[in-house]
Amino acid sequence: MLFELSIYPLGDLHLSNALAGVLKIIHESKIPYKITPTGTCMEGEWDEVMNIIKVCHNKIREQSPHLITSIIIEDERGETNKLTQNIKSLENKVGFTLNH
Repeated sequence: MLFELSIYPLGDLHLSNALAGVLKIIHESKIPYKITPTGTCMEGEWDEVMNIIKVCHNKIREQSPHLITSIIIEDERGETNKLTQNIKSLENKVGFTLNH
């Protein structure tokens, strides 16, 4: 399963400072992930990734009284390695390597 996570603290908290702690949590979890300019994609099982998302949400919540956490889930039965396969599929269709 793919999970795309974006957390937006509202108020005076600087976004990159807040997200640095979250990315450390994700990195140390050892699950496959890729960051994007506006979020982080992770691949794994429901319970494992949702637990990491909860820890990340709570980390930012300690620093900000108001935040928005957005989660998008792609659940395709029997599929694995979607972090790279989704991109490769698009590259095959367009005929060139995409910037990612």
